[in-house]
Amino acid sequence: MQWVLRWVIVMTLVVPGVAWAGENDGNDPVPTMDEVVVSATKTEEKRKDVANQVILKSSADLDASPAKTLGAFLDNELGVDLRSYGNYGGAAQEIQIRGVGSVGTQVFVNGVNVNSPSLGTADVGLIPLNAIERIEIVKGSGSLLYGSGAMGGVINIITKRPTRDKTDLKLKAGLGTQDTSEVSAENGMFVMGDLGYYLTANHRKTDGFRDNSDLTQSDVSGNFVLDKGDFLDLSVYADYVNRDYGLPGVKPPEGTQPFSSGGVPVYSTESASLLDNGGDENIHLAVNADSRPSDRVKFHFRGDLTDAKSSNVSRYVFFGLTGTETETRNKILSTEGNVDVRLFDGASVLIGADYKDYDYENQQSTLDAAGAAVAGTRTTTSAGVNTAAGFAELQYRPWSFLKATGGLRYEKHSEFGDETVYRLGLVGNINDTTALKFSHGTHFRAPSLNDLFWPDDGFTRGNKALKPETGHHTDIGVETSLRSDTLFFSLSFFTWDITDKIRWAEDPTAPTVFPGVFYYTPQNLDKYFGNGIEAGARIGPFMNTLISLDYTYLKAEEELLGGVRRRAVYSPEHLFKGTLTYWTDFDLTADAVFRFVDDRPGHYKADADTAPDFTHSEYWTVDLRLAQRLLTHWTVTLDVLNLLDEGYDTYNAVFFDQTTFASTRSAYPGAGRSVFASVTFEY
Repeated sequence: MQWVLRWVIVMTLVVPGVAWAGENDGNDPVPTMDEVVVSATKTEEKRKDVANQVILKSSADLDASPAKTLGAFLDNELGVDLRSYGNYGGAAQEIQIRGVGSVGTQVFVNGVNVNSPSLGTADVGLIPLNAIERIEIVKGSGSLLYGSGAMGGVINIITKRPTRDKTDLKLKAGLGTQDTSEVSAENGMFVMGDLGYYLTANHRKTDGFRDNSDLTQSDVSGNFVLDKGDFLDLSVYADYVNRDYGLPGVKPPEGTQPFSSGGVPVYSTESASLLDNGGDENIHLAVNADSRPSDRVKFHFRGDLTDAKSSNVSRYVFFGLTGTETETRNKILSTEGNVDVRLFDGASVLIGADYKDYDYENQQSTLDAAGAAVAGTRTTTSAGVNTAAGFAELQYRPWSFLKATGGLRYEKHSEFGDETVYRLGLVGNINDTTALKFSHGTHFRAPSLNDLFWPDDGFTRGNKALKPETGHHTDIGVETSLRSDTLFFSLSFFTWDITDKIRWAEDPTAPTVFPGVFYYTPQNLDKYFGNGIEAGARIGPFMNTLISLDYTYLKAEEELLGGVRRRAVYSPEHLFKGTLTYWTDFDLTADAVFRFVDDRPGHYKADADTAPDFTHSEYWTVDLRLAQRLLTHWTVTLDVLNLLDEGYDTYNAVFFDQTTFASTRSAYPGAGRSVFASVTFEY
């Protein structure tokens, strides 16, 4: 295969460059079966006792990665795929697990669900890297404990906390190509007795790699804790994120000439839009309280509040550069309480309940040719939904080598009624370092608030009659840690399905005022199926080296109304990822990341077609980080992303040439090579 040859070339070029280099000093060995996982069962469990396949990453892993954003970091993990519209500065970074889709991955920060209620997806690019202490990725159906949308898996992010008898201080500044600059700071400590804090702040600015792909983002976060040990652990977490960015659209076809209207540039040879832009302003507040009054009982309570605002400006050449500004605001109030009870040796039960209240507001204004809002054109659509759920999961170990889990969740949604899901799990511990795992569960996803309530503009509108998507997710696998924890290996087979898949399409039963034109609405039209194999290995440390190799085979298909079954759009069959870390005795560390993505169907001309009319080609990327520690507290770092300047693309859309009047399906291009250098002071 061509990609095998390219892999040999990449290794030949890059490995010699890192063989003499090396921030990891061997303190981050491969995973072990005794690692503690919280997200899989909402209780502390050793990895070998968890039925799901999991990925655990630490702040040290983040520090060693050349990735500049959380999405790029997660894209290097087994069975995880980053989706973005071209990887420009403000492009939303959506994560999907095992091909289920980004709406099927739920992302939490300290228990707060950061998925947008409007879209159903989470933009992980909004989450600052330096606030993260730990990431837990739990694959498989998670609706039992986490409700709607947890169909492919759950990503739970735990932020940093202060450490007793230690003051943490870290300052970082950097510059890079594309006029990129970044400054960050973090500080944590216990100020008096059991009361402590951890604060982070970041500011990032970039012009992006093509016209109108700029980003300006600022964020702050704080985690305030009262640690009374088992009696009470209380934390209050808050963050604020503000960003503005351009929306460049696809790259026009070769030969396209720049176009202006009334002296205003509209598109260029690099970007389909020079006028569209967007912004976000998000606030999260969460209170978490844990208490273990005895060895047999543990209580947990969480209450959180989210206020998320987004804006989008679209300008239209056909109507004299007039356009539309859409502002969406979501306010979410959520509470959860659970109790974990050890019934007797080998048996425990988790019982909990949660409630969520969503307030949705969508405002749209008409823009004039100068881009200003036209007086009297603003329309406002408001709606609210709420959900209430109860869940229970029993864990039972009849023998030392066997553990079984089973649970049930009942959730009531104010719009479409109720859903009941279950999950079953089985773990066979062959020995202390090897576990056979089986997990099977049902899942569901409620329609997003845009799906339900999108305002009627004469051509598009939401659909309050939508049903939730439902289905199953099953995986069977083995995890083992060998040779004194210098080798970790995992292998799993998975399969999932989704029925009543929601898709926006023309509704032939809903004519507009224009003859022959029908409303474009969300409908329960399709079915999705997926199965595949994941294999991963972590090797080392040996001879100052750590190696990670991951391979995913994915067969994802969509079945459309009428029975046509075909490869799902944007889903690669083969994904290969590898990392290589080498460090020296004089504190120089090198980390190289290799990624291969197979070709993907990009578009089908008609629902009856089984062959795509647009395909995204396979590609390789290589990222490199060199970090040199100086003295005790200083580190100088050089990051080179897409080292070989590989060309690739992500999504696609139609570009209309105003000069030739030709419509061409074009791609959102990924970023080429970029370089970023930074200096860090750490105390």
